[in-house]
Amino acid sequence: MIVVTISRWGHTRAVDPEETDNGHCSSKWHTFTKSKDDEHVWRSMSDEFPEIAGDRLEEGDWEQRARTESTVFQTPTASVVGHTVLYDDAALRKALGDANSYLPNGDAKGNLMIDTDDGIGSWRFFFATALSFRPPLAPGIGTASMRPMVVSEARRSFEDDMRARGFKDIDRGRSQRARTRGGKRMSLNKLTTRYPIEDGPIDALDIEGWLGVWSTGGSFRIAGGCYPTGGLETLLDAADGDRPEGDPGGYRDELLELIRSVQ
Repeated sequence: MIVVTISRWGHTRAVDPEETDNGHCSSKWHTFTKSKDDEHVWRSMSDEFPEIAGDRLEEGDWEQRARTESTVFQTPTASVVGHTVLYDDAALRKALGDANSYLPNGDAKGNLMIDTDDGIGSWRFFFATALSFRPPLAPGIGTASMRPMVVSEARRSFEDDMRARGFKDIDRGRSQRARTRGGKRMSLNKLTTRYPIEDGPIDALDIEGWLGVWSTGGSFRIAGGCYPTGGLETLLDAADGDRPEGDPGGYRDELLELIRSVQ
């Protein structure tokens, strides 16, 4: 039997399945097992994961580190299921290999934003989630009526994940309007935050993040990520090996293009 951990946007947490948050929809996490006889079912699930158009992931140093299915929250009539793929900058992670004590590893409860076998987090990552409703929305109920709730839950979950990773002073900017490469209207939010570093060459690393939410084909897509904007050069000075180019402007442009490329 293969044990599979299901997490919310890469955020693994052990909770009571009936847990609810005051004023919010019920969120659930599950752990279950599958046998080799179930492989055909899991192969069919691959169609439910989001796709990223173009070849930006292949051209860069992005490495897939998580691929999860989760019930992200509940409505009175349906479960909202998310299929998520998560990537991080492998070259940057490797360059900071000698500074692992500074890399984000989550809180004592193991609430990791990036759930990887080695337990090492990242300050530059990108994720994409395809949401679906089970059972499907009833006739006459469109995604427009669900959009405010989905956008609110996505923002809250993203910020919760960042707090669980140890990020501080999270500040969310006003919602902006943007379009995906496919022409879909997207709600886009910018976040700024800091990651305190103890006994390091700097007091904290400045971080910027973006989160986009939009509807498509009767469901929703959520995509976002983070990257360092200040302090990275000092950390790289203390690391051995190859030194990748740390350009906050380039990081921003690439993340926004990846978000827009999600299908």
